Amino acid sequence: MADLVVGIQWGDEGKGKVVDALAKTYDYVVRYQGGHNAGHTIVVNGQKIALHLIPSGILYPHCKNVIGNGVVIDPSALLQELEPFESLQGRLFISDKAHIILPYHSMLDKAKELHKKDKAIGTTGKGIGPAYTDKIARSGIRMADLRDFGALEQKVANALKEMQVLQDRYDFVLPSLDSVMSGLESSAKVLLPFVCDTTQLLWNAQESGKKILCEGAQGSMLDIDHGTYPFVTSSNTTASGACSGTGLAPRDISDVIGIAKAYCTRVGNGVFPTEDFGQSGEYIRQRGAEFGTTTGRARRCGWFDAVAVKYACRLNGCTSLAIMKMDVLDGLEYVKVCTAYEYNGESITYIPTDYENAKPIYTEFSGWDSVAGIRDESALPPNAKAYIDFLEKFVGVRISLVSTSPEREDVIMR
Repeated sequence: MADLVVGIQWGDEGKGKVVDALAKTYDYVVRYQGGHNAGHTIVVNGQKIALHLIPSGILYPHCKNVIGNGVVIDPSALLQELEPFESLQGRLFISDKAHIILPYHSMLDKAKELHKKDKAIGTTGKGIGPAYTDKIARSGIRMADLRDFGALEQKVANALKEMQVLQDRYDFVLPSLDSVMSGLESSAKVLLPFVCDTTQLLWNAQESGKKILCEGAQGSMLDIDHGTYPFVTSSNTTASGACSGTGLAPRDISDVIGIAKAYCTRVGNGVFPTEDFGQSGEYIRQRGAEFGTTTGRARRCGWFDAVAVKYACRLNGCTSLAIMKMDVLDGLEYVKVCTAYEYNGESITYIPTDYENAKPIYTEFSGWDSVAGIRDESALPPNAKAYIDFLEKFVGVRISLVSTSPEREDVIMR
């Protein structure tokens, strides 16, 4: 059976730290969707390590790391990420079915965002959406195509020809065929040794009794089907995406570990009912270093939305929940939790389709001095313990882990 780590909010929940903490007991760690718009930060002995495409199990020598077929890959970004690591042969595997982000995808992504002006989604501009668009339109380029450059050149030429209409509409300049092919050729020399049928690899691993951990990117509230559409990412970020993005069957999934911050953040545009525009929101942003790992953009900050977390846990079938960055709330006089919404003159405890019309109703809790570095639940301040107990009861999912600092060892296991 494979286990799954999934974000429960709008991304940036701290999935990397949890996967890193768990990976020591797994044989395989698998990324199943998204691209280098993701940013998983792990802190080891005070050193920050930022991962975008490489699975978070890469820091353990025994761990095999798989980039699944549901991921879209920018070869140049992956090459750059590989640079600090020594030989990864036999430890990194890339699906031959994974689609490739080409230079014109990121150009189009940025041009469309500029064209939308104040209605922009707030994407990272990395080309993720356009690459998934080509995948769905059945005109995408896959990692397997790097094995036959004769056929690949014709596919890229056809793609560039189709892109000319978009070039004129969104006012950007397409790269030349030669420049695209040159980049792919140099990337292929390094990446092709890692490319294989990762679905068969994982099936064989299961049959051999190996332990597999699937790692999602972004968060459930950004899911293309179940998130705050249209301000969402371009893939299925929920547990169902782990199956389509790896080839594992639903019956192959065992534990689903949801990851949420002790508060809430969001990057880009879109509804965010519990966003705090005052001093508390800025306090959280500065203490939590809430700036994007991938973009550096300041994240929008606010209070824990227990209604949304309960919804996301139900979507994913979470068997347990991890609460991250508890220490960021240290020193606040009070903390708030959204436990209902005011909607059309009524109080509701579900997410309506027109979510932008829901206003948060808060339950307030007294703050605490500090939980920083605590690893034993019995050492928690009473108010912090009461906060965790309330979240667990309201959401209805056992909180199995609480993170009390960025360091990999500063966690409470419950």
